[in-house]
Amino acid sequence: FCFVLPAAMASGTALVYDEEMTTHKLLWSDPVCDIEVPERLSSSYEQLKRYHLVDRCVRVPAREGSEEEILLVHSSKHLEVAKSTQTMNEEELKRVSGNYDAFFFHPNTYRCARLAVGATLQLVDAVMSGKVCNGMALVRPPGHHSQRNAANGFCLFNNVAIAAEYAKLKYGLQRILIVDWDVHHGQGTQYMFEEDPSVLYFSWHRYEHQEFWPSLKESDYDAVGLGKGKGFNINLPWNKVGMGNSDYLAAFFHVLLPMAFEFDPELVLVSSGYDSGIGDPEGQMNATPEVFAHLTHFLMQLANGKLCVILEGGYHLKSLSESVCVTVKTLLGDPVPQIT
Repeated sequence: FCFVLPAAMASGTALVYDEEMTTHKLLWSDPVCDIEVPERLSSSYEQLKRYHLVDRCVRVPAREGSEEEILLVHSSKHLEVAKSTQTMNEEELKRVSGNYDAFFFHPNTYRCARLAVGATLQLVDAVMSGKVCNGMALVRPPGHHSQRNAANGFCLFNNVAIAAEYAKLKYGLQRILIVDWDVHHGQGTQYMFEEDPSVLYFSWHRYEHQEFWPSLKESDYDAVGLGKGKGFNINLPWNKVGMGNSDYLAAFFHVLLPMAFEFDPELVLVSSGYDSGIGDPEGQMNATPEVFAHLTHFLMQLANGKLCVILEGGYHLKSLSESVCVTVKTLLGDPVPQIT
């Protein structure tokens, strides 16, 4: 195991962040999209600085993901559309955005999305090469809703899905666990791996009997994967709001962890959406930031500690930034806080 001693080996945790990813923003009025703001990133980073956590991490620079890397999971048509938006005026951007469910383009969106992909891959490289034990990539736009041929739910390129394919290709990995604790179902990730037994995908999400976005039949518990991938997709739909710490811990202990230990992953990727935390307008759940410390701690027991946490959703700035901080503290090896 990769045990990180708090003082001596604090160099064991990577942090990947690039301020440029805050330049992607909504230019017109859209009540569906107006919660995905640049401050999600900047306030999380500022809070990490306030707690002196940035100094304790190994800073890994972001880079742009290459076209080949994006094409590991996306179609060339999708890439071309994204690319074409860089020179568009506001009217054209609005029109193209309208082709997708809950998505907006800014002239810098394509560049930011490539940085989000590259930042995620930089983290995978730092962990897989042994430069660090684990780490977190603070990125936007997020990724888990985006599909092979479509932007969706604030997501342009599927950062975590690309990372999984990249790790398989570059490091010859045969078992990757993706844990999606965002409050929305990462249907994009599910679609990409539903026939793939080398990726175990776990998602819990607000579902409310298919009433909650993305309102898909295939977000229910009986979607378990297809063909060879049958049994490697696990959905835990919440049919009511107000889930708390004990619910999240029970889901981990009784559902995810037994399967995760049996699967024995060589790398764990977290689609880390904090809209499942208290105060979030999207999730309406009651889990406090401390719970993410415990969830992170459990996942550090897998894959010899090779854990990459990649930001997805989270729309209550205080809840989001506190949750990011407790996650990073835990990655650094600090004792997990007591939980109420």
